[in-house]
Amino acid sequence: MARDPFVVIGGDAAGLSAASKFRREADREVIVFEKGQWVSYAHCGLPYFVEGSVERLTDLLSLSPSDIEDRGIDLRRGHEVVSVDPTERTVTVRTDGERFDQPYSELLVATGARATTGAFDASLDGVFTIHGLDSAAAVDAYLAPPGEYDRDRLGDGPVDDALIDHNAALDPPERVAIVGGGYVGIEMAEALTARGLDVHLFQRSDHVLPPFGAAVAERVEPHLDAQGVTLHTGTVVDELVGADRIEAVVADDSEGSEITRADSEAVDSVERSSTSNRAEPGDGERYPVEMALLGVGIQPNTELLDGTGVARGPSGAVRTDAYGRTTLPAVYAAGDVATARHAVTGAETWVPLGLTANRAGRAIGATVAGDPTPVGNVAGTAVVKAFDLECGRVGLVDEDVAADTGFDPVSETITAGSRSGYYPGGDETTVTLVADRRTGRVLGGAIVGRDRAAIRIDTLATAIEAEMTLNDLERLDLAYAPPFSPVWDPVLVAAKVVNGRLES
Repeated sequence: MARDPFVVIGGDAAGLSAASKFRREADREVIVFEKGQWVSYAHCGLPYFVEGSVERLTDLLSLSPSDIEDRGIDLRRGHEVVSVDPTERTVTVRTDGERFDQPYSELLVATGARATTGAFDASLDGVFTIHGLDSAAAVDAYLAPPGEYDRDRLGDGPVDDALIDHNAALDPPERVAIVGGGYVGIEMAEALTARGLDVHLFQRSDHVLPPFGAAVAERVEPHLDAQGVTLHTGTVVDELVGADRIEAVVADDSEGSEITRADSEAVDSVERSSTSNRAEPGDGERYPVEMALLGVGIQPNTELLDGTGVARGPSGAVRTDAYGRTTLPAVYAAGDVATARHAVTGAETWVPLGLTANRAGRAIGATVAGDPTPVGNVAGTAVVKAFDLECGRVGLVDEDVAADTGFDPVSETITAGSRSGYYPGGDETTVTLVADRRTGRVLGGAIVGRDRAAIRIDTLATAIEAEMTLNDLERLDLAYAPPFSPVWDPVLVAAKVVNGRLES
């Protein structure tokens, strides 16, 4: 008797990785339901499209619908799964005003996450989030004078024409408020500065990029300042003001330092230069702008599982085990909608990043095809570009967070050259390294610099996954040649210094 198909909900990183791997390994039907029209695209490339470094929106596509179908995958765009019946093993699908039930033998929920807007009125013209190709296209159109938008920038993809036409008809902005100094906020600050806007960046905590730690912020903040970005750290945006189109933001710097470690690894404040672009304090101050970019977070798309009794984890993400299985029979979850196991603490966590989604989807595809494959741990490994600076982080960077999870942390921050001192092109690389005092185990770290600094975080990510100690890390045989690294790579220097503290 033929089995029902493997059904995948979501046509992006996790979903299509699972479907592709499954079809390579099994001679069975797989159906992918995608409620939108865009599939298989690079979320992380959106700021670089807005900036202009990516020429066309469709350059961000990894696979076309025809490429996907050539892999033997039954891709159905414009099909929204609205509910799951785990007892009957069916999903209810809505398309073009019709509904039908689709049986499944196994189900993967890979519905991703969506940008949140908090309590802000995001319906005003000129207010945007950056999450999805249409959102980036809308921003791009908004930046052009009326009647002058180059639609060739969009390629031949399924753009929302009404959204593009509406924003292309509006007068372009001169000033923008970016709310949130995380990954999206920093990347969009660079992109919008490149497009000629006067950029104001508002961050609730005392530093931008809180998960990267104070040492990274101490280099990034003055660098943003030097590029003309006006920073408002320790400042809460209370309101977006406008009738139909945004006219101003109202912000208060008296509440800004409150941020929980659950939201982000908190860092201590540092002294700031008085001769900078940072705004002067002002309770409830009004800042005139013609554009607001909200980078205040994302939340997992789990609504279709409401009423199923599925277990949830941090941030409401779907709880999964080492193989991506949920608490529902034959139902898996992967990507931004699912939890994972933290490589350092062993605890359940939610880390919505691209590699995590692709890797977990591929593993689940293999498992459903008959080859049980773990989805792997996560360590929160991340990199971000802040104009000329490269930043990386992994594991537990904040000592208080490490202590809360049961470790006895010790950390040091060092600065070392990125190449041999006599070879041109080098730059100071700052490394923060955190280890456990009792065992010497590497717990986390952060890196910032101009010269290939970010990629060095992969050495620490590998050390964490292998549960290396400082002794192990210090003795790694890393490559050396003057154009690439000094004899002692900055990561090795950091390991030596922290290890010295343990031995003293």
